[in-house]
Amino acid sequence: MKARVTVTLKTGVLDPQGKAIEGALVSLGVAGIGSVRQGKIFDIDLRGEDRQAAEKALASACDKLLANTVIEDYKIDISA
Repeated sequence: MKARVTVTLKTGVLDPQGKAIEGALVSLGVAGIGSVRQGKIFDIDLRGEDRQAAEKALASACDKLLANTVIEDYKIDISA
């Protein structure tokens, strides 16, 4: 199985990197930019076939290491 964990800042949390990227895109002449929020993506290969156990293990990994749950949310997507 493969998993993708997407970590993003919670709504309302200031995103200075997103603002810097937004400004750079505007200065490069990229049209139509409203706002930018940045995040992290982790692509993880999983052993085994137990989808529920994998999701539980990944949630634990996010809570302990991959995300700062005070200011970040995470989403786990598992595919075969």
